[in-house]
Formats: sequence, structure tokens, C-alpha cells
Amino acid sequence: MGGFFGAVSKKDCVFDLFFGIDYHSHLGTRRGGMVVLNENGFNRSIHNIENAPFRTKFEKDVLEMKGQMGIGCISDYEPQPLLVRSHHGTYAITTVGKINNIKEIVDELFKNGYSHFLEMSGGDINPTELVASIINQKENLIDGIQYVQELIDGSITLLLLNEKGIYVARDKYGRTPASIGYKEDGSYCVTFESFAYLNLGYKPYKELGPGEICIVSPDGVRQLVGPKDKMRICTFLWVYYGYPSSSYEGLSVEKMRCSCGKYMARRDTVKPDCVAGVPDSGMAHAIGYANESGIPFTRPFIKYTPTWPRSFMPTMQEKRNLIAKMKLIPVHDLIEGKRLMLIDDSIVRGTQMRETTEFLYKSGAKEVHIRSACPPLVYGCKYLNFSRTKSEMELITRKTILKLEGNTNPETLKMYVDPDSDKYKTMVEEIRKELHFTSLQFNRLDDLKKACEIDEDKLCTYCWDGNE
Repeated sequence: MGGFFGAVSKKDCVFDLFFGIDYHSHLGTRRGGMVVLNENGFNRSIHNIENAPFRTKFEKDVLEMKGQMGIGCISDYEPQPLLVRSHHGTYAITTVGKINNIKEIVDELFKNGYSHFLEMSGGDINPTELVASIINQKENLIDGIQYVQELIDGSITLLLLNEKGIYVARDKYGRTPASIGYKEDGSYCVTFESFAYLNLGYKPYKELGPGEICIVSPDGVRQLVGPKDKMRICTFLWVYYGYPSSSYEGLSVEKMRCSCGKYMARRDTVKPDCVAGVPDSGMAHAIGYANESGIPFTRPFIKYTPTWPRSFMPTMQEKRNLIAKMKLIPVHDLIEGKRLMLIDDSIVRGTQMRETTEFLYKSGAKEVHIRSACPPLVYGCKYLNFSRTKSEMELITRKTILKLEGNTNPETLKMYVDPDSDKYKTMVEEIRKELHFTSLQFNRLDDLKKACEIDEDKLCTYCWDGNE
């Protein structure tokens, strides 16, 4: 995924910018970047953060940077923010989202006389550079940003910095969040994660609506384009990749996760000795389950945080599997002879959970019951990059359906998303047997929606039910 933070002030903003970006480190492990604007122009720095956290890589830069306005990001893919010189003047830009029709847009731009794009090391075009090129097709920035939302298939939320301030634009269906905070001294910030500004002294100012565009400067906040009516915010924000202390659309992430556990407990008939969450992604769900069921909550696994502090991991699957085992340390006294209920946010490929379960059995567990805080992931996300898979066939559900049916046609897939159907129950049982769980249950989509406590028409649930 990725996250962003921007700050404007009547005095230097670099301290707030540095720590505000750092508070997004859970959203990516590949690139970090920040840029400030002062009377001498732009000062930008981008670093690889795969082997060291953001703070370590940018400590020297912060001492040298000065400015009253700045933006920055954590990115799990492309280097950014980018500096762009165009007929709009020079500006810095950073984005979060996914563009599915890059080739079509690039071909169209070439037809219209656009000369070239710089390739990244993997041979891909930088999506943020592409967004800037789309903006530059129009006569002013506002028309350009709206053209981005019109042209791309996917989603884009962006920050754009020039001498007038920070333009913040939420994607047209509000799939990802964008918030503004303020201080009494007239400082403002813009952020992906709402919690990122709390310890920096900011108070909530507003959440942008779908497609809304605002400009934030030391003189205040001005709305440039009002919000659209239709929202499809990603429900997986609450389930997994949002930080526990964040809130989206007024709903606390931690509260929602506890509610997921509560609803799962109400439907469960298994009575294990204890309930545990996979650190850290399943902890709140497990606490909600334990509180509702009355079954004790324990920690048979401890995450080794001194050198593995971040929840996201390298994009190469073989490294992810290795690190998943390295960072979790078992507590044998809480495993030996126990009937364990282990809860995680989701089951994607199933590899890590199967290895975890096998290790628990080898460590003396009597039973290992697995619960997923979200429904089976049947469809790869079309709108965000929270899970980069080479193919939807990497999903354990897709593999199982192909095994059972011989195909994964759209009509076939639809038969497996109803939790009351025999097809669904057969799929879950096949996954249970393949991954060697004592029992397996997924949270129901209707319960997940209830846990969100907002209008379900505003939620994107495509990865579970295939509904656009």
C-alpha cells in the first residue's frame, strides 16, 4: 500500500512532517520520501527503507531541510514524491492507489504528443509520474486532478504541493482516506492515517469526502471541489491494514476489530481452552472474541519487535514465508496440551497459517481451531495495492474452487460466496483439511458489515463477494 502526510505552518514544518510520515511506516517497507518548499525552492529526499526504518534513513535530511510547507510518503512500490516542472509551474506530488489501465493511458498520451516516461528499475512506469502527466494535459490543476479521477481505472488519492499550498484530493469513490488536522497556532496537516497527527498537537479538522479536493495553506483550508455522493471505502482498512489507533468515517479501527471478534464468538460452538490472536494482525479480533465468549485470552506467540517492528514484509513470497516464522516466538507453556483458538485478520494463500498450525502441533497443542476475522477472499482487489499477488489463483479459495469445480468462471465463483450455501461449506471444509486445522470458520460478510456500523452501501466488499 502506501501512506502520506503533509504539513503547512507559518513557521518551520519539518519536525511535524518527519514524524507524521514516520507514523505511516506500517503501510510500506520499500521507499520513503519527503519534500519541503521554502523561499529557495524545493528540497527533496527519497530513500530505500527496506533494510532500515524511515526515521533512521531521514535523520540527516531533517537537519538540513527547512520550510513552511511539505509533503511526504511511505510507499511499498514506487519512489516518490516526484518533482514535476510543467506549464502549471513546478510542483511536488505523491499518490496512493492503483491504476489498472496504465498501458491504455500511456498509449493515448503518446498519441497526443507526450514524448516519454522514465522507467523504474523493474521496467514499470512510475504511477505517480503518470498521474502528473495526466494532470498536465489540462489548463489548470483542478481540471487536471479531476481528469485523473475520470481517466483511471482503479483509485488515486493524492497530495500536490506548490507555492500556493498543499492540494489534497481523495479518490472519486473514497476507497482510501484523507484527513485534515489543525493547531491553534494556524498550522495544518493532511494525512492518510488520522492518528498520525494526534501526538504532534493537531486536532481533527475534517475528513474529505469521495472526490473532494481542498487546498491547505498557512492561511487556512479552502474547498475547491465538493464531495461526491457515492462512496466505496475499502472495508479491509478496518480489518487489517489500517493502524489500530486510526478512525475512518468516524469508526475506530480497534473498536471495529473487537466487534468482528464478538460476532464470530456469537456464532461459534467450539469451546477451546484459550483464545489467541496472530500478532499483531489478529490481536484485537481475538480480544473481542474472548470478551464475548468468556474464554481466556492468552499469547502463545510473541512477536520479536526489536528488529521486526513493522507489520508489512518484503514483496517476495519466499522471503515473506521465512520472515513470518522468524519474527514469531512460541511460548511452550501456553501451548502444551492446550485446545487453542487462533484468530487472524484473513487467510490469503494459507501458507503461513498452515506452517503456524503445524508448529503448534509439534509444540504439543492438542487442537488448533482457526478463525478468520473476514470472509474468504475470493477476488483479487481491483482498486488498491494492499495485497500484490501475481495471480488470483494464488488465493487459497481460488485453488480450492478450481479443485472442486474444474473452473473458476464468474458464475462458479458466485456460488461460493454465500455462507449459507452447501458450496461455501464444502469449500471451507476442503481448506480446513488442506491446511490441517482442527476446525475452520470465517467471519460472515453480514456480520462484518454490522461491525463497521456505517451504511453498508458505502463499503467496498469486492474482494469477498465480487460486487463492484
